[in-house]
Amino acid sequence: MEQPEDMASLSEFDSLAGSIPATKVEITVSCRNLLDKDMFSKSDPLCVMYTQGMENKQWREFGRTEVIDNTLNPDFVRKFIVDYFFEEKQNLRFDLYDVDSKSPDLSKHDFLGQAFCTLGEIVGSPGSRLEKPLTIGAFSLNSRTGKPMPAVSNGGVPGKKCGTIILSAEELSNCRDVATMQFCANKLDKKDFFGKSDPFLVFYRSNEDGTFTICHKTEVMKNTLNPVWQTFSIPVRALCNGDYDRTIKVEVYDWDRDGSHDFIGEFTTSYRELARGQSQFNIYEVVNPKKKMKKKKYVNSGTVTLLSFAVESECTFLDYIKGGTQINFTVAIDFTASNGNPSQSTSLHYMSPYQLNAYALALTAVGEIIQHYDSDKMFPALGFGAKLPPDGRVSHEFPLNGNQENPSCCGIDGILEAYHHSLRTVQLYGPTNFAPVVTHVARTAAAVQDGSQYSVLLIITDGVISDMAQTKEAIVNAAKLPMSIIIIGVGQAEFDAMVELDGDDVRISSRGKLAERDIVQFVPFRDYVDRTGNHVLSMARLARDVLAEIPDQLVSYMKSQGIRPRPPPAAPEPSPPQSPAHTPPASPLHTHI
Repeated sequence: MEQPEDMASLSEFDSLAGSIPATKVEITVSCRNLLDKDMFSKSDPLCVMYTQGMENKQWREFGRTEVIDNTLNPDFVRKFIVDYFFEEKQNLRFDLYDVDSKSPDLSKHDFLGQAFCTLGEIVGSPGSRLEKPLTIGAFSLNSRTGKPMPAVSNGGVPGKKCGTIILSAEELSNCRDVATMQFCANKLDKKDFFGKSDPFLVFYRSNEDGTFTICHKTEVMKNTLNPVWQTFSIPVRALCNGDYDRTIKVEVYDWDRDGSHDFIGEFTTSYRELARGQSQFNIYEVVNPKKKMKKKKYVNSGTVTLLSFAVESECTFLDYIKGGTQINFTVAIDFTASNGNPSQSTSLHYMSPYQLNAYALALTAVGEIIQHYDSDKMFPALGFGAKLPPDGRVSHEFPLNGNQENPSCCGIDGILEAYHHSLRTVQLYGPTNFAPVVTHVARTAAAVQDGSQYSVLLIITDGVISDMAQTKEAIVNAAKLPMSIIIIGVGQAEFDAMVELDGDDVRISSRGKLAERDIVQFVPFRDYVDRTGNHVLSMARLARDVLAEIPDQLVSYMKSQGIRPRPPPAAPEPSPPQSPAHTPPASPLHTHI
């Protein structure tokens, strides 16, 4: 996007408050008395959280915790951070698995049970802490489709109770600081019979009700009583929820293979204390209360020292937008023959006098949101897969407006006009090649890499991709650049290849080279066709879903390049009032989403 000459003031971004949830909630998961599925050790549990779509009621995987080895009573460190809307019923589901291999496919692991609740149920429980029995019902739910399937296929016993899940919710403060610190220890207690100890640290933040929530675990240092742990970073809100004097408890353990880690001792501190950095205040005695009670001469079980401490603020998408980063929006439309003859009503390109076709609907839905981040409203619009006049050569990168020098169209209406003009002048042909348009936008993105511009390519296609290898290579190369790619699939084709390009599950690679970032988001248009014919609602959902990953993708690029947001421009000085006789005509307002 390009920044308007009259730089946007901060107040103009207040309209964003409507689309950003007022509250984010962090969910912590613990379990007690899980089923033991392993023959020679305890289960290795993993928790998967699902959210349910408001309209289609399908369960969609939201995220997974880490796997904890050898325990039936896990306290998972990895949290789920969800937007909390008071006015919505947000259904959640938690499935527990005993992980037996590295496969991400959940059907390959033992099912340990599940629980259902709403986010409001957790938040509304006393202390925002909800305890529920895990059950294996007569039916479990297929994690992909959300449809029932016999639970016994997962090794479950229908109706059997299989432990308890404890869900805690804490509203996150707006604190965006991230603390980076490093610890070492000296003369820790020796716990292993044949060697020294294998120590690790576990950090907990205290809650309002006096309980503690786990927030970080260091790596294990093998066979040493004087470990130096690696530097780690943690959001300040995770450490103390922005309350600098809140107690932080640190426990020191000796790691054991069977999961029965030996407690060495503990100490408490606070963020304010840690922020003093390396000093005599940050050398802590590790105390084991049981040993202290038993032994009169007991002093401590060693000491832990803070070696370094630094804090910096995490930057958000809006920080970059406020600082003047522009989003350059480019559209690429599929003109291959598989779309059908545009003059026939069965064609995906058919122009009915009564309603927009799928291409125009998808383009309008996404364009109407993204256009507000581009001040000059000039959008390059390309087509691919057609024979062009006058000589009938096939092109996979032609300007919809016919101007080879400048393919930009004015506004969304300008793109639609150029699209309709192209339909009347080119011949639909093939094959379906993506690589040329991806490379076209990558050239633009490569020209400016200082953080002032970010490119978004929207590809709308009906088809099975023909140049998969070249497209993968183009995407892997583009992942290093300030750009993202949105693909919307129209029509009824199988879009398996598109799912592969969307690197959510498996990061895309080409010639053994992994993409540095996940920059592709794919959705099938048919999932958003509202049966009631309410296009406004269904297109709003389409836009929300395809644009959801753009902010994170932009921030991940900036972070990878070490680019900080520029300071927001100062608001212009108010001009002196003019007499009514000289009042200029009102100019159209810039709208910012």
